Amino acid sequence: MNELLFTLGIESWKPWITALLLPPVPLLLLVLVGARLMFQRRLLAWLLILLGVLGLWFGATVALGTVLVRELTRPPPALIEREVAELRKAPKTAIVVLGGGRRALAPEYGLSTLNERGIERLRYGIWLARGTQLPLLFSGGVGHEAAPGPAEAEIAARTAEQEFGVKLRWTEGQSRDTRENARASVAMLRAAGVEQIVLVTHHYHMTRARGHFEREMAPHGMKLVPAPMGMPARGPYVAMDWVPTDRGFELVRMALREWLGRMAGA
Repeated sequence: MNELLFTLGIESWKPWITALLLPPVPLLLLVLVGARLMFQRRLLAWLLILLGVLGLWFGATVALGTVLVRELTRPPPALIEREVAELRKAPKTAIVVLGGGRRALAPEYGLSTLNERGIERLRYGIWLARGTQLPLLFSGGVGHEAAPGPAEAEIAARTAEQEFGVKLRWTEGQSRDTRENARASVAMLRAAGVEQIVLVTHHYHMTRARGHFEREMAPHGMKLVPAPMGMPARGPYVAMDWVPTDRGFELVRMALREWLGRMAGA
């Protein structure tokens, strides 16, 4: 699917397609179709309405979101202390942080800034870089259908230096999605003699991102170490996990978005 969009020159449609395929749109359609059938096929109508309502409720719960993230995205485990220590000895290795989005203008700062996902990824990448003494690359441009403005990589470089006191070794600001992140980052690091990449992104995004990077790296014999972040602590469900919340809605959408993206090759 992703290749078809690029072939047709309509890759900019991806945000619209994604929005229409993810909750709540399909569930709202179920309710509308059920209402339309109410006077013709009452049993089917009530079934569709019930499914739509239950989907809207559970599709915004942390409980379902946690299950979907685990089963649909299959994130690898976070790096442990021993693995981080081993990276201190790794030659020809670089850390790559993938952009997670930006705010074209943050009025409180008077300029552009990374969004919550982007700043979390940058922070973890800097933490890893300090602990391993490895050089750091940030990859992220301006996404499809995003507001014009500076690339994520440009914002990340400024943020890393001014707020964390760290200078990025490389910035890649032309990519618009994960596929392009991988292509541009691997080309840049290969030219710099890097043979191993430590990949930083959120846990739910790692499987899809890892697939793109490994496809780009395979012809050159490069290796990849996944460094997922943002993983939830394991524990029993509590009552609030079954109640619709902003966090639950975000988790469900993220899990489904990553699964659809992987199926479409995006």
